[in-house]
Amino acid sequence: MTTSEKIARAARRILDKEGADAVSTRRVASAVGITAMALYRHYANRDALLNALADAGFADLTQRLQALKLKGTLDRRLITILDLYLDFAFESPRLYELMFLTKREGARQYPEDFRRGNSPTANVAATIIQQAMDEGLFRKDDVWEIVFETGALQQGLMMLYLGGRVSMSHQQFRTYCHRAFRRYIDGIRN
Repeated sequence: MTTSEKIARAARRILDKEGADAVSTRRVASAVGITAMALYRHYANRDALLNALADAGFADLTQRLQALKLKGTLDRRLITILDLYLDFAFESPRLYELMFLTKREGARQYPEDFRRGNSPTANVAATIIQQAMDEGLFRKDDVWEIVFETGALQQGLMMLYLGGRVSMSHQQFRTYCHRAFRRYIDGIRN
């Protein structure tokens, strides 16, 4: 394992245990057994290290999305994507927060990056939604606005859940998210 990989792994352990605020270059360097100055040869600063963790999270999520066998009705395919996001957030809540909530330099921004197809995690849903519009299942509308809105619905609910503002088990919360998502989908049907 390279030093860069060791640094990323140590930073991820701290992130998973204590959150992004606990990830400092000195603490990570100490966990790896190197000096903070040695860490800077691999990551320019703390922000670069956190960006690398978030980018790795997005790469993992993208890989999981691409591996999905999306079958069935439109609703079933969209709910399958929703479930994947929920599973990811339940497995790695602090990474999820870093990826979707924490302000980061260079993070993709709506609408430009999305419209250019620069969000591999959003592109999957965009393809399905565009297909639904082409087939007349959804009203013609702005595909990227819908992708962003459904993402915001899921991410907002998840952040409230992770923040302890929702008193439900994981399964109850998942069922609630399915209902909320279906209400949104029903609102854009043709």
